[in-house]
Amino acid sequence: MIYFTEKGRTDYEVRQAITQKYGGNYQILTQSKILIGGFLGLFQRDGLEYTGFISGKEQQSILRNTEKDQAERNKILEMRKQAPVVKNNDKNMEKILQVVESLKDEIKNVPNNNHSDEIPSIVGIEEFLLENDFSSKYIKSVLKRLKEELTFGELQNYDFVEKTTIDWIGDSIKIHESKKKKNSNVFILVGPTGVGKTTTIAKLAAQKAGVMDGVVKNSVKIITIDNYRIGAREQIKTYGEIMDIPVSSCESYEDLKMEIDDNSDKDYIFVDTIGKSPKDFEKLGEMRRLLEACGHGCEVHLAFSATTKTWDIREIMKQYYSFGYESIIITKLDETTRSGNLISLLKEKEQSISYITTGQMVPQDIEVASKSKIMSLLVGSKQVIRG
Repeated sequence: MIYFTEKGRTDYEVRQAITQKYGGNYQILTQSKILIGGFLGLFQRDGLEYTGFISGKEQQSILRNTEKDQAERNKILEMRKQAPVVKNNDKNMEKILQVVESLKDEIKNVPNNNHSDEIPSIVGIEEFLLENDFSSKYIKSVLKRLKEELTFGELQNYDFVEKTTIDWIGDSIKIHESKKKKNSNVFILVGPTGVGKTTTIAKLAAQKAGVMDGVVKNSVKIITIDNYRIGAREQIKTYGEIMDIPVSSCESYEDLKMEIDDNSDKDYIFVDTIGKSPKDFEKLGEMRRLLEACGHGCEVHLAFSATTKTWDIREIMKQYYSFGYESIIITKLDETTRSGNLISLLKEKEQSISYITTGQMVPQDIEVASKSKIMSLLVGSKQVIRG
């Protein structure tokens, strides 16, 4: 059985030294704090000393690697002995350069057993993030931050590490601060087909009009430019009739501009757009030009479903970028059991969330986005999730 003693300034440094020398299958026997460095007892710093052992197949592998490494080193030492004595001679210098080059090649081929450290709390957090469908990029950034910012003692406390991670996840979620822009009362919702834009527009209009409260809060108008989808116009007009909110339909730039101008006195104008595939570049371009009739400074939001695949969400965000959306509305949050992919993508794109929808009922199933709602879908945590 192979026993070892390794010293270093941090837990990460000691474990890295162990894994580089012996591989990842090691057992720690003792951990103690020591003083390292300094001169004549002065300028010493706190450090750590670990003792442990390697056994089984890993031990045999290490012995083989050690013998192989020693053979490689012996070969290099033998080549060094053969190096000519330096004299002011071009031929000798040429031989020296040849030996140096060959030594470089030999050193590159010496095995390096480099394994990731296995701090139990780090392993546990990685499993927690994977279970919640966070992206690999997001996970790597969290693990790196934990190793860099937490002390050795803190890393031994899983509850503390988990709470810290939960706090960081919450900090990474940006909630949109809705500020009605001066001289602009137009709210445009864009996004692919099938994500529930029409029902979302109806819910938002009802919320602003005060339908649920039974008291008129704001004057509201709904305009739809979706004249392609079967029944789309009738659907939004039915919502309008039930909620006593006027609805108009426009097919051209001129029609839309006229409607916007005629309703400039309204507190809010909600525009329901055509659901187009992010791959349909030509149709997306046509719709963007049509929406220019709404004027500058409009409030544009992008809607996508929480059930959409991660790669598809990334493409949607990319292709609708030209519309200048300022925030995201996540629909159908009630139809998913994980939110890690959503949190990862929004962090990656530095986008905020404005609203979330949690069902088909109009106007009830919509709410202003909150961190606690998004994080309530995190599973496998003992921590109380707070926004």
